Amino acid sequence: MALSDWQAAGAIYLPLSAALILGLLNRHRPRLFVACLLSLLWVVPTLLAVQTINLRAGWWSFSGDAVLFRGMPVECFAGWAILWGVVPQLAPPRFGLIGRATLMVVVDLVAMPLCRPMVRLNPNWLVGEALAALVVLIPALLIGQWTMERTHLRARATMQVGISVTLFLFLIPEIAFALRPGLGWSPLWSMPSWVRQIGIQVLFLLAIPGISAVMEFAERGQGTPIPYDPPQRLVTSGIYRFCANPMQLSCAAVMLHWAGLLRNGWLVLAAVLSILYSAGIAEWDERQDLASRFGQDWRAYRGEVPNWLPRWKPYHFGPIARIYIAGSCGPCSEVWCWLCAREPVGLEIVDANSLPEGSIRRVRYDPGDGSAPVEGVRAMGRALEHLNLAWALAGFTLRIPGVWHGVQLVMDASGLGPRTVPETQFAHKTNPETSD
Repeated sequence: MALSDWQAAGAIYLPLSAALILGLLNRHRPRLFVACLLSLLWVVPTLLAVQTINLRAGWWSFSGDAVLFRGMPVECFAGWAILWGVVPQLAPPRFGLIGRATLMVVVDLVAMPLCRPMVRLNPNWLVGEALAALVVLIPALLIGQWTMERTHLRARATMQVGISVTLFLFLIPEIAFALRPGLGWSPLWSMPSWVRQIGIQVLFLLAIPGISAVMEFAERGQGTPIPYDPPQRLVTSGIYRFCANPMQLSCAAVMLHWAGLLRNGWLVLAAVLSILYSAGIAEWDERQDLASRFGQDWRAYRGEVPNWLPRWKPYHFGPIARIYIAGSCGPCSEVWCWLCAREPVGLEIVDANSLPEGSIRRVRYDPGDGSAPVEGVRAMGRALEHLNLAWALAGFTLRIPGVWHGVQLVMDASGLGPRTVPETQFAHKTNPETSD
C-alpha cells in the first residue's frame, strides 16, 4: 500500500476511532447524541463551503488516486468532519469551549504538514485554516454546547435554520453534481439576472413558513425542530394555526423550486423522496410522539388543522390573545378599525389607555399563554396571523429578525415611533369572534 493510501486510511480511521472511544467513555452524558448530531450537521456543509473557496484561493491541494469530492479525498473530508464535528463534543467537559477549540486547531496544525505528499500546503494555507476555524469549528462547538446545556434557545434555532439552508440548497446539490456530473451550478449563473433575482425571491417566500415554524418552536414551544430537542409545550400558534406540518411543506416546495432553477432532475427526485419520508415515517413517528405527550389537546388540534393543505382562516386553541392599541392616537385608531373590520379569530383588541400611564409606548401583543409579549412591528405581525392565511404570511415575514428591525426603524424615522399614552377613566374594548 502506498504512503498516500495509508494516509487516506488514517485520515478517516483515526478520527473515527477517537470518536468511538470517547463516545463509550461519555455515553451517559445527557443530550450528548443530539449535540454531536447538530455539530456534525453544521460541520459537513460549511467544511465543503471552505473547500469550495479553497479551490479558488489555493491554500492546499491533494494528490493521489483517491475519490475526490470537490477536490478533496472523500476519506479526508469524512475524517475532518468527524474530527471537528464529533470528537470535540465528546471531550471531557473540563476542557471547556476554548480548550476544545484550541486543541482541535493544534491537532490540525500538526496533522496537515504530516499528510505530505497526499496534502500539498501552499505558503498561505494558514489563512484557510483560520477561516475554517471561524466558520466551521467554533460555531459547531457553540451549537453543541448550547444544546447540551439547553441555553441560547433562539441562537440554536437560528443556527438550525442555517443548517437546513446549507444542507438542502448547497450540500445536497453538490452531492448530486458529484454523483451525476452535468451542468452543475451553471444554469443558475447563466440565466438573466432579473430571472435569477425573481427566482431567489420566490425561494425566500417559499421558505417563510418553515422559518416561521422554527421561530414559533423557539418562542412559544421552548424547543427546536430536532426530534431529540422538541418543544416542551404544544405549539398551535403562528403558522401552526393554518398547517400542521409547515416545515416539511416548506422544505419540499423549496427543494422543488431549487431543482427547477438548477434544471436538475436528481434534485427533483431528492424532493420527492423527502415528501415520501415526511408523509410516511416522519408522520407516523410525530403522531405517536405528540399524541403521547399532549394527548387530547393534540388530537383536537389535528382534527381541525390539515397536515399539508393550509386552512384559510386560523384555528384557535387556548387563551385569547390581546393587542393593546391606543384609541386616542389617530393612526392607531385607524389600525384598530382595520383589524375589527376583518373579524380576527382568537384576538381581543384593548384600548392601551386602560393601562397605567407610561407603561406602554408601542402597540403591544400579549399571547395570553404566559409567553413574553411583543411590541411594535412584531405585535402587528402577530395580530395579522389572527385574520387569514394571506395576511398571516405577511405577518410572518414582518417578524423575521432583520426584517422587523428594518421596518421598525423606518416607521420610527417616519414619526410613528414610541409615545406615551395617557391613562383614561374608561377603557374601550372590542371582543371579536374567537372562532370561525
